[in-house]
Amino acid sequence: MPYRSNPVDDNASPMRHAAVATAGMANRQGFVELDADGSAGDAVLAEECALALSYNGIAQAVMMISPHDLEDFVFGFSLSNGLIGAVDEIFDLVLSGEGGHWQAALQISSRAFHALTLQRRHLAGSSGCGLCGVESMALALPQLTPLSRSVLPPLGHLDDLRGHIDQAQQLARASGAMHAALYVDEQGAITLCREDIGRHNALDKLIGALYRQQIDYKRGFVAVTSRCSLELIHKAIRAQLPTLVSLSAPTALSVDWAVRHGLNLIHLPHSGAPRLYTPQPTRDLA
Repeated sequence: MPYRSNPVDDNASPMRHAAVATAGMANRQGFVELDADGSAGDAVLAEECALALSYNGIAQAVMMISPHDLEDFVFGFSLSNGLIGAVDEIFDLVLSGEGGHWQAALQISSRAFHALTLQRRHLAGSSGCGLCGVESMALALPQLTPLSRSVLPPLGHLDDLRGHIDQAQQLARASGAMHAALYVDEQGAITLCREDIGRHNALDKLIGALYRQQIDYKRGFVAVTSRCSLELIHKAIRAQLPTLVSLSAPTALSVDWAVRHGLNLIHLPHSGAPRLYTPQPTRDLA
């Protein structure tokens, strides 16, 4: 049965969202260990589904995604890929489907749809690739508006962040095979966590949640558990995230783009002090 979303705020009816968001989170599958004993067991495995997105009736993308927090993903994907300029350009969203097949039908503003037709692309989106289907160098390396300079998070908010992230990742603890994107507020608390089999999907879900819940996200920072490649930098800049903290090292091109666009980029290694790549700190971290 199709599910119609309130485009901006679904706080008035959270159970409608939950019914869609929790569908097929995990699945138990049997296995046999390839050893001398051949012991049998079962494991909780992450679910995966195909989500087809259309804008004003025109098919745009098919993404492989974990089948929860789908609305957050649709909003975040639309914004972080430049398909809309603001969330209020989404007038309507209808989710339908079940199991491994879902559809998201969006109605967007005429301005956004006109811009979309000018840079049309079809994505056969794997869960691990962020630039699948891009048809030109201009789309792979787009012109983005630089961010306003922002202060760095207090150093204390990075203390034991890895441990706090492990605690927040409920799906990863159950099945593994999950990336996460998390929002850390101005008090240093993780207030949002979105997980997905795809690292880009996880960040899109978090961006969508921040905008849909109208959180003042510029007072905190976003952390990602995956490697920090250029596509994540693009998404962070488009969403106007002031600071991105990555548990894995960034690529050289990612650092270059973060420098040019004023994004605070911090790597949190397994051991040793946090590494600030860009920009230069605006105040003492102590």
